[in-house]
Amino acid sequence: MENDYRVDESKPWFSAEAGWPAEVPKHLDFPKISLYEVLAESAKKYENRKAVWFLDTFMTFGELHRHVLSVAAGLAERGIRKGDVVALVLPNSFQYVISYYACMRLGAIPTGVNPTYKPGEVLHQFKIAGVKAVIVLDSLIEPLIQPIQQEYPIHQLVVTNVVDLVKLSPLKKWLGKKLGKIPFGTVPQGATRFLDLVRTKPDPPEVEVLSKDVATYIMTGGTTGVPKAAVLSHFNCVSQCYQLDHWIYMGGAGACGVGVLPLFHSFAMSCVMNLSIKAGMWMMLFPKPPDVETLLKTICAIGEDRNTYYCGAEVLFQRIADFPGTDKYPIARKLRCCISGAGPLHRPVQERFEQKTGAIIVEGYGLSEATPVVCSGPLTEGVRMIGKIGLPMPGTDWKIMDLETGTKEMAPNEIGELWVSGPQVMMGYLNQPLETAETIRKIDGKRWLLTGDIGHMDELGRVTLSDRKKQLIKVRGYSVFPKEVEELVGGNPHVSEVAAAGLPDETSGEAIKVWVVLKPGSAGKVTEEELKAWCKENISHYKVPKYIEFRDDLPKTLVGKVMRRHLQEADPLYRGKE
Repeated sequence: MENDYRVDESKPWFSAEAGWPAEVPKHLDFPKISLYEVLAESAKKYENRKAVWFLDTFMTFGELHRHVLSVAAGLAERGIRKGDVVALVLPNSFQYVISYYACMRLGAIPTGVNPTYKPGEVLHQFKIAGVKAVIVLDSLIEPLIQPIQQEYPIHQLVVTNVVDLVKLSPLKKWLGKKLGKIPFGTVPQGATRFLDLVRTKPDPPEVEVLSKDVATYIMTGGTTGVPKAAVLSHFNCVSQCYQLDHWIYMGGAGACGVGVLPLFHSFAMSCVMNLSIKAGMWMMLFPKPPDVETLLKTICAIGEDRNTYYCGAEVLFQRIADFPGTDKYPIARKLRCCISGAGPLHRPVQERFEQKTGAIIVEGYGLSEATPVVCSGPLTEGVRMIGKIGLPMPGTDWKIMDLETGTKEMAPNEIGELWVSGPQVMMGYLNQPLETAETIRKIDGKRWLLTGDIGHMDELGRVTLSDRKKQLIKVRGYSVFPKEVEELVGGNPHVSEVAAAGLPDETSGEAIKVWVVLKPGSAGKVTEEELKAWCKENISHYKVPKYIEFRDDLPKTLVGKVMRRHLQEADPLYRGKE
């Protein structure tokens, strides 16, 4: 799979007219190295440069590298070998970054676990991945680990407290725990303390880790079906680092990536953690998403002027846009660029964010199966692609294929499924050969990932996505995309957030329902019937929602993606629609 990923330079998206950035090469030589080697190279070049900020404490590249070697040595002493799976049940923290790269050094396979999971969900991931060792926050042992230990014995349990590596005096740590400001739990008998690993001599055994070896397992599909593990190689992860580094072209001492999204998710793994390591940037990590004012204060206090990069889900930018005190903070002076992913960036949110902050935000697109970034809007001043998902990363090819057979490439502006090919496309799903064969096809030497996303490509090779293939709503024979309905209803001046889905309907096949969160101060000023009347005046008849429900909030994943399926399945009218 590590062939020369070169795309025909006659492809229309490489043109200046399409907006291809002059600073970004069309092709890259993707090195066949391990992800650990990326860290080792950066630590050598930037030893005294800041690498991570967490809870008011900075760690340099040199310190990070030494901790990685010590933890790798400690894990090896406890029997962790190449190919063993290590679950990281941790929030964003020094420990997450160190543990992840310590696994890379040994050729072990980290799999990040959502700390907000229920025990049954943790057990499911452990079974799928074949977890051997667990590195876990002490406060999560009782609620998450103890309930499943009888059914799933853990060979090695490593326990840490969130402030273990934070520069606080022992007295302040003790007081913080005593006053409930620092969560903590009891360390089980026989468990290893993370700090003991950190104190191990930084001399792990030599292990040959090849670029084709498995780097990590990323869970995917949790909101649309039974979760699966996407298998990403070192080549996938390293190639993505190089793609992002060239696309964002930040780097330099002081460049900073804001890490609000959780590192167990592929978006933050690649676009915050791995990119920062490769580019010599420092990552600003939060253990959980802070409130808007805390985020703005922190970025403006320690972020670098015009050298701070923030990637996030749409909801994070929406909160900034809706926050009444945004103009008190010089956020535009700090931010160099913002990239929205983990779901579509709707035009109303994009426009409100830019109006409120003066900062530029572009839409990116990806999926866990592509490590995850496929494309992004260009970060060139003055080049905007509202409504389009941007241009493919260097070395990435894409096309639109017919929905029925997947054998016909569609002409410009014709609807079909988006297929992508590139060095970041996963190896496959773990122990799921049928699902892998349905998702990845090899044609003329290229491995194509069938994304399941519907859209069209314009004459300049730029893609507009309509929606997920499985979430298409059929109303009296019309194909209606939930995203389009959400954007249209979101244009009402009272609407803050909206989600749309189809419900069974005897007369029309399916009926559209929208769940709406009103803007602050709009409650009581508009009724559901008034909003429906507005929709009839402003939206084509077959796209008008039959049902409207006002809610205080919309259910979201930890990275901010609205869970349409959750809303749909919880509705009394839903009867098992796929």
